[in-house]
Amino acid sequence: MACSAIVNTVDRKCLFASCAILKFINFKLILNYNMRYTKLPRELFIHNRDKLSQKLEPSSLALIFSAHQMPRNGDQYYPYRQNSDFFYLSGIEQEKSVLLLCNDEKAKDFQQILFIIRPDKSLETWEGKKLTPEAARDISGIKQIKYIDDFELLLHALMAQVKNIYFNLPELPKFKPDVLTRDYSSYVKIKEQYPLHKYERLAPLICEMRLIKSKEEIEIIRKACSITRDAFIKLLKELRPGMMEYEAEAIIGFEFTRKGAGGHAYQPIVASGRNANTLHYVVNNAECKSGDLLLLDFGAEYANYAADLSRTIPVNGQFTKRQKELYEATLRVFKFARSLMKPGTTIKNIHNDVCKMWEEEHIGLGLYSQKEAESHKGENPLWYNYFMHGTGHFLGLDVHDLGTRETMLAPGMVLTCEPGLYIAEEGVGIRIENNILVTETGNIDLMEDIPIEAEEIETLMRHQ
Repeated sequence: MACSAIVNTVDRKCLFASCAILKFINFKLILNYNMRYTKLPRELFIHNRDKLSQKLEPSSLALIFSAHQMPRNGDQYYPYRQNSDFFYLSGIEQEKSVLLLCNDEKAKDFQQILFIIRPDKSLETWEGKKLTPEAARDISGIKQIKYIDDFELLLHALMAQVKNIYFNLPELPKFKPDVLTRDYSSYVKIKEQYPLHKYERLAPLICEMRLIKSKEEIEIIRKACSITRDAFIKLLKELRPGMMEYEAEAIIGFEFTRKGAGGHAYQPIVASGRNANTLHYVVNNAECKSGDLLLLDFGAEYANYAADLSRTIPVNGQFTKRQKELYEATLRVFKFARSLMKPGTTIKNIHNDVCKMWEEEHIGLGLYSQKEAESHKGENPLWYNYFMHGTGHFLGLDVHDLGTRETMLAPGMVLTCEPGLYIAEEGVGIRIENNILVTETGNIDLMEDIPIEAEEIETLMRHQ
């Protein structure tokens, strides 16, 4: 809320004080944005750190930095979201923090150190309480808590003893943002100061660890899925023809907040009618019209872990004959794809098998003939015109979590299953998506209690 918005409601003499209060409230919301969840067991973070430390070469130091505060405009920041790897290893959500892990015989007293902001009363007047060493120790399980003021001096002392330094630079193959991470900018600075050390990659080690979810992580993801389910059912009961897409988005967001989620795990897609033919449609500003389908792709973020759900529903609560035919075909492909998600295969192999089934379904739906499919000479096969994205991706602290299409599936991995059908000439886009836990004997659908059958959806919408 801008300060100018309250000019007509308060005395001008009180304007400065009112602005100060609003600014304080805004900063408090940012500070507590992702801290609505039940406290996580510190053993989760202790285990993660110990496991990573064992992977380091002898005489090594690993440095992991918290995320930058990202400026929004003026003197405002975007709501703070911690670096996923930093949170995975510490449980700490506070900005301007550093985690140091040391694997050196000569530095046994400095194996794990967390650096945090020194509490400052004048700062806390505006931004609220910062972590005390006792609170940081309670959350993370790290015994040695020091203030960030001491970081450079202690680093200098340890650098004289170790040979290798591990940095956690971003290594996602399909994502290279223009904004440099704090890990990267710190790497450049420290490498310039200490050029003779050997620098190692931390990202592959953390990736290997994060792929396999612990029991605690799986329970957190289940909670995110549960909140997402409640939001979807709430929307099924409240959606009406004539409602705007952003109103539907608001219903989802309200339920997320009411249930203690940190917010959306990613920008939600609420795409009615032809808008669903744009895969990453996020403007959400059109009218939901009777007779159209509404494609929803959204998920709650709980304790920084993501859920990722897609459903396609009739705006007026009743599928037409053609819409149901298309939906049922997508559901058959979804169930087939889900059955393939088990140890010993890859997302790439699953996708190849799914595309073969889609070709059969497309022919059955009259989109093209078998003869046309066999004689087609284009750059992409005909099925690609109606299904142009992947069948799934890994899920965890990031909605597109660490791992590749070639990663061999193993028990403890969580991924999405999300086939889609997009027919531009009919103005239809359908996607069905659940979150799947790979087990030793196959998989568990973490969203099996979320309505997915056409009749289930219609029944819930009839009771509006």
